Amino acid sequence: MASKWLGVGQFGQSVWYDNVARPAVETGLLAKIMVEDGVTGGTSNPSIFAKNVEDTTAYDAAIAAFPADATAVQIFEPLWIQDIQAACDVMRPAYDASNGADGFISIEVEADLAFDTPNTVKRAQELHKAVDRPNVLIKVPGTKPGIDSVRQLTAAGISINVTLLFSVERYYEIAEAYVAGMAERLAAGHPVTGIHSVASFFVSRIDSKVDDMLPAGSELRGKTAVANAKIAYADVYQAIFDNDASWQAVEAAGGARQRALWASTSTKNPSYSPCLYVDELIGPDTVNTVPDATLEAYRTQGDPASRLTEDLAGARAVMQGIADAGIDFAAVTKELEDEGVAAFQKAYEGMLTAITKRHDAVS
Repeated sequence: MASKWLGVGQFGQSVWYDNVARPAVETGLLAKIMVEDGVTGGTSNPSIFAKNVEDTTAYDAAIAAFPADATAVQIFEPLWIQDIQAACDVMRPAYDASNGADGFISIEVEADLAFDTPNTVKRAQELHKAVDRPNVLIKVPGTKPGIDSVRQLTAAGISINVTLLFSVERYYEIAEAYVAGMAERLAAGHPVTGIHSVASFFVSRIDSKVDDMLPAGSELRGKTAVANAKIAYADVYQAIFDNDASWQAVEAAGGARQRALWASTSTKNPSYSPCLYVDELIGPDTVNTVPDATLEAYRTQGDPASRLTEDLAGARAVMQGIADAGIDFAAVTKELEDEGVAAFQKAYEGMLTAITKRHDAVS
């Protein structure tokens, strides 16, 4: 039976793989899911790198080649760059077939720069130059200082994946920053073609947080994340990229829209469908980035259809119900952002520890 993922693309959504590392490339898995599941992109982060270092032998020979006194940072960076380059090369056919609109692999700026605009910009430029592939996206955290990082990097012609977005309000600021950066390029006489961006809106973590704040048996449980995403798409993506005059001028010059990307789409509550955050969020000009468990589950259990723009009134009613229940959703999304940055920092430190242990073991 054909993978249900193959039906998602007809509704304008791309499927990206959220476990890009050396094993996925070297075993042929990445190339395989491109064919069998219609995957057209991928994402990586230090947590994924660490897990693959710990659970596989894929990095052993490369790690063993470093001198005994090499630090974990010195080992990590070249290996990660090689991983991203190799994954970009595997995805290059998707990039070429889409005329440069898809086929991207993301690499992440270190989390300790999340609140440091100048050094985020500097580091993103370094990573962009190091990977040296047209289909690389540089991940930048969508914190308050990250807003201007997005504007500056876009104006500099670097394609960005803005990560850790939870609130509609922050997503609006990020989308506006992308538009402003593209408008700056246009005003300066620079080309706006060939620059791409996605805004990674995190989903399941919202339900995990809000569900715990709702009484047992509440009909609102498991509904906040999808409702928030639907409102974000309508009030930000459609409002700006369908109607904003500044954007229309950029688009007329060949600028690409900043697509909404649904991240954290694995289902954390076992009582929810493993396909919940895929089926409910399929729509035009979007991306869903999925881990292995979700990728596998959707192959047979998915029900592809365009639902993202359905029942917006119902989505707004859910959010009103959350407010009526006494939940400060702005505080929830702020807490999730803070937790996300902390988790990214912990993952980076954990990755360095994993490399050190492996280096000691194979040297």
